[in-house]
Amino acid sequence: MTFQGWLLIAAFAGILLLLAKPMGQWLFALYEGRRTPLHRVLGPVETGFYRLSGIDPNEEQGWRRYAVHMLVFNAALALFTYAILRLQGVLPLNPLGYDGTSADLAFNTAISFTANTNWQSYGGESTMSNLSQMLGLTIHNFLSAATGIALAFALFRGFARREMKTIGNFWADMTRVTLYLLLPLCAVLAIFYIASGVPQTLAGSVDVTTLEGVKQTLALGPVASQEAIKMLGTNGGGFFNANSAHPFENPTALTNFVQMLSIFAIGTGLTWTFGKAVGNPRQGWAILAAMMALFLAGAAITYWQEAAGNPVFHNLGVAGGNMEGKEVRFGIAQSALFAVVTTAASCGAVNAMHDSFTALGGMIPLFNMQLGEVVVGGVGAGIYGFLLFAILAIFVAGLMVGRTPEYVGKKIEAREVKLAVLAIAVLPLVILGFSAIASVTEAGLAGPLNKGPHGFSEILYAFTSATANNGSAFAGLSANTPFYNGMLGVAMWIGRFFIIVPMLAIAGGLAAKKYTPATAGSFPTTGPLWTALLVGIVLIVGGLTFLPSLALAPIADHLAMTSGQLF
Repeated sequence: MTFQGWLLIAAFAGILLLLAKPMGQWLFALYEGRRTPLHRVLGPVETGFYRLSGIDPNEEQGWRRYAVHMLVFNAALALFTYAILRLQGVLPLNPLGYDGTSADLAFNTAISFTANTNWQSYGGESTMSNLSQMLGLTIHNFLSAATGIALAFALFRGFARREMKTIGNFWADMTRVTLYLLLPLCAVLAIFYIASGVPQTLAGSVDVTTLEGVKQTLALGPVASQEAIKMLGTNGGGFFNANSAHPFENPTALTNFVQMLSIFAIGTGLTWTFGKAVGNPRQGWAILAAMMALFLAGAAITYWQEAAGNPVFHNLGVAGGNMEGKEVRFGIAQSALFAVVTTAASCGAVNAMHDSFTALGGMIPLFNMQLGEVVVGGVGAGIYGFLLFAILAIFVAGLMVGRTPEYVGKKIEAREVKLAVLAIAVLPLVILGFSAIASVTEAGLAGPLNKGPHGFSEILYAFTSATANNGSAFAGLSANTPFYNGMLGVAMWIGRFFIIVPMLAIAGGLAAKKYTPATAGSFPTTGPLWTALLVGIVLIVGGLTFLPSLALAPIADHLAMTSGQLF
């Protein structure tokens, strides 16, 4: 560990906190449907879209209608992408002449990008045409991210509204987020990446001669535009197989730092938006404080373990930290921080191979996802997931004080608690259930590269990443098989939409309730005690659920390493 490494983590956290309020203010304007400076240019585009599609943006929707429109829209997107991937060989913009993908891979990829997971069972530069990358995948990066933010807005309205039966308009929320937030920011980021050396071209490849005189063919494509939304929308799908470890996706330490900030920017901004929506910004800061406490603890542990290195190698006279699977241009500190950021934010982009991390260093990214992707989490998904835990936490607080719990002016009753528990229970049921099936079937056991605890870690990580809609891989699992493509695809769909529907039901129920002012007996939800309770509930639920599986995987792996055994 070095001073520069700790300074990097501190600088990242500090800049992120400075960005939270400005980003939150921009999001709040979109949440309210107010005009922004961009409306002068993009307003006619928004109006024209509504006219062409026959949408009335002022028509409010109840939670059921909001949910149905969202589900139908995403199902149509998945079918559209499946068709593009299957027909890739006969479609244009295919300079390298790739055939259409197999049915199971097309199914997995279509579900993956629809669910904002971006799990990749393929190598991008050796499988996908430029058309598939742009029309099939990059468009999903925008629309799945916009869906998450729209859903967060719907839940915010549930808490903020009084005796109303509606929670907004799905199409208006989607359009405004895409048009006034994601597209402008991605245009700026794409220009920055191009200036930093990231390719942006429709050419398929280029022949080069290295300094050593070796001739090589390098894959190219519209990389910068995909990279921008890949990070900002917490998508994570890489244009290249090596993802952000590839110099064409992430060429410098500066682009690496900007990418990490992009991953967290919208998620942290939404905490401020929530506080403003319910009339008390301190509510948002309390949630952000809980998120940051969990994030910084994870970053510290991962950096400490990776900097400490492998004691088996130390005994052989090989000193230093663990550089296996890491890019020299980033080093241990930037790689460890990136791993924690990307798994805390449901992004899935990687600049190092998590399979090569030390056992406990790799456990933190795994545990981040098992907590429900709420440590900042995905765009929109992180804050609405965290608010489900907040409902559970205020219920526990109500039990302690012996009265019906209240949160931001709404009584939290049996219906909300049951729905929150139902949504929270989706992840452990699917992760542990599907991991168990893969661990005892021939098709499942054919995937892991390693045996023993590390092999089980690879299986557990895959289903955790898929169900939590993260998309990062442990890099030791051969997942491009009908078994894993099918199982992981189902896990991704359940992990995304089986949480959303109960959450929208909560939003609809809360919007219909009266405002309940706080009294002397109300549990305070803006101070350190509330933040500590939130952190405790998240850790206890995650710990009680997943500790046995972690004991069989990374913890057992760590104990074997410290006793001198390697797998």
